[in-house]
Amino acid sequence: MDDKYVSKLSPTIDFWAGMYLLIIAILSILGNAAILVSAARRLALLKAPELLTVNLAVTDIGMALSMYPLSICSAFNHAWIGGDASCLYYGLMGMIFSVTSIMTLAVMGVVRYLVTGSPPKTGIKFQRRTISVVISGIWLYAGLWAFLPLLGWGSYGPEPFGLACSINWTGYGQSLNHTTFIMTLSVLCTFLPCLTILATYFGIAWKLHRAYQSIQTSDFQYGNIEKKVTLMAVMISSGFLIAWTPYVVVSFWSMSHSQDQDQLAPFITLLPCLFAKSSTVYNPFIYFMFQRSSRR
Repeated sequence: MDDKYVSKLSPTIDFWAGMYLLIIAILSILGNAAILVSAARRLALLKAPELLTVNLAVTDIGMALSMYPLSICSAFNHAWIGGDASCLYYGLMGMIFSVTSIMTLAVMGVVRYLVTGSPPKTGIKFQRRTISVVISGIWLYAGLWAFLPLLGWGSYGPEPFGLACSINWTGYGQSLNHTTFIMTLSVLCTFLPCLTILATYFGIAWKLHRAYQSIQTSDFQYGNIEKKVTLMAVMISSGFLIAWTPYVVVSFWSMSHSQDQDQLAPFITLLPCLFAKSSTVYNPFIYFMFQRSSRR
């Protein structure tokens, strides 16, 4: 077996990492399946922006089903299973689902900003067909970025701890190919979506502030619903960003210190990766908490 696929962690840490991922996978599958079942039961009543929440559930359960089993088995095996082929598959799936998630959150922010009126009931109304087309565009965009390394721009490789695969961050600075791919990917699939999320929700907060200053009694209930829907979107986006920020920080450290990888303990690189995977569990709890409060 290639040394790069042998775990750099102790068997004990591998075992508990596998147990953690198993729990995350079960919770993610059950929770997001519940969202999809709930959405299917009230399909005719779903509002257009809610399709974005459903899309997030699809990406989360897709990640849990297509990626987590391989990580779990590799952790229990104390080495990556499948070699280059499974590493490529894992990196491909990770890219598709992660880019789809962050772009969905960015679009969700833009849609919430446009839907939120000041005063209430003056926001833009979206048709389900429009949102469906946007969602299709998001998946195509994510698929394009995922397949670019297969076409020779950038590459996939094992994480430093040896039990997962992703973009070959350490290739940054070693070749123009890897450097341009990582920089372009970082700008278009990380920084710009994050800035969009932050900007739109600050804009929404300002709109709601102005709306509640001039709100009429007849519009109070509508404004309250808008506030709750926006709060749910903010919580989902915040959970995703909080979960993935440590991983992004460590990845960029690896990118800028590719010659000093030995200075960063494999266990330190493992923790952000495990924390990022917990993002697939948050959304169902936030969604159903919102649904319960909306019925009151």
